[in-house]
Amino acid sequence: MTKAITALAGAALMLYLSNAHGIELANRKALTLDVAKQIAQAAEAEAAKNQWTMVIAIVDEGANLIYLERMDETQIGSVDVAQRKAQSAINFKRPTKAFEDAVADGRTAIVTLPGALPIEGGLPIIVDGRMIGAIGVSGGTSSQDGVAAKAGLDALPKILGKE
Repeated sequence: MTKAITALAGAALMLYLSNAHGIELANRKALTLDVAKQIAQAAEAEAAKNQWTMVIAIVDEGANLIYLERMDETQIGSVDVAQRKAQSAINFKRPTKAFEDAVADGRTAIVTLPGALPIEGGLPIIVDGRMIGAIGVSGGTSSQDGVAAKAGLDALPKILGKE
C-alpha cells in the first residue's frame, strides 16, 4: 500500500511540475496504415498504367516499414531497394534523386554517407510542413521509379480530404 501511495504522489508531483513549467507533449501527425496503403495504391496504379512492375515501400518518420507491396513479376531485388530508397528519403529529408544528381555532377563522396541511396524513387511524405514518412519505389528505371513514387504522393491531398 505504501508503494502505491508513493508512486501516486510521485506521478502527481511530476504532473504538477510539468504543468507549472509549461511542458507538454508534441502534437504530431502520424502516418497510418490506411493512408500508407492508399499512397501505395496510387503509385501502383501509375505503374500499372505504364506496364511497369514495381515494389512500393512506405516507411514512417523513424524509417520503419509500414507497408510493402510487390507487384507480380517484379524482381525480388527491388524489395530491399524500395525500402532503402524510402529510408534514405526520410533519414536525409530529401528525395533520393538529390543524391543521384549529386553523384552525376561528380560529388561521388555522397556514396559514402551511411544509408544514402543515390537512385531516384525515394520521396519524403510531408503533411503540414512536417515529414511523417517516405515512399520508395523500385523495379523500373530510376526515372520510372520516380514517376510512380510521385504519383503516390500526388494522391495525398485527396486521401487526406484536402483537395
